[in-house]
Amino acid sequence: MVETATLDYADMTLDELRVALAPEIAANAIFDGWSDTALVTAADAVGANADVARLAFPGGAMDMIDAWIVNIDLAMIDAFPAERIASLKIRERIRELIAYRLEAVTGLEESVRRATAIMAMPQNARRALKTGWRSADEMWRLAGDTATDYNHYTKRAILASIYAATLAVFVDDQSEGKQVSYAFLDRRIDGVMKFEKAKAQLLGGEREYFSISRFLGRLRYPTR
Repeated sequence: MVETATLDYADMTLDELRVALAPEIAANAIFDGWSDTALVTAADAVGANADVARLAFPGGAMDMIDAWIVNIDLAMIDAFPAERIASLKIRERIRELIAYRLEAVTGLEESVRRATAIMAMPQNARRALKTGWRSADEMWRLAGDTATDYNHYTKRAILASIYAATLAVFVDDQSEGKQVSYAFLDRRIDGVMKFEKAKAQLLGGEREYFSISRFLGRLRYPTR
């Protein structure tokens, strides 16, 4: 993430301030939740104007959480130039990217837990899904995915679910070095890889034109 000591908050636009201040708010959310108190404390800590900071988060907690996730997305993109993972297999690339995100929030488990609870509220569900999709999309792009067919969507949906499930384990993981979380992540990725292999064998040369409804229909009414 960006070192806050090198930033001039007074010269930032609201969009820039939102992303730059988000990690500071996240650190305070451990104690104060994703609240105005956390926002003001964060602004004071870095010398930003608290009233201006409030203008950067008109949507309250969800704006703060979203900005924190954007900050992690941007840091991940900077940390993974193409040459860093070019020699890795796809599953290894995905694991490295998720591992980076877990490391980015290590020590902030309570902030993640509180953020997850807020995002799970019915009124926030749609935005939470959009946010998860965006991060999954960034990870797949960094991993080199160029799919434009239905795989583009299924890959992102599956990765978003893996990441969310791993985070759920991560926040309560008391094992040394978060070994339980990383083992859980590896099992989930292995499961998806096995599914993808089985799917490829099933679809064969027609994979780009695969229809779930047609497939289910054939199971019920086999062709003669």
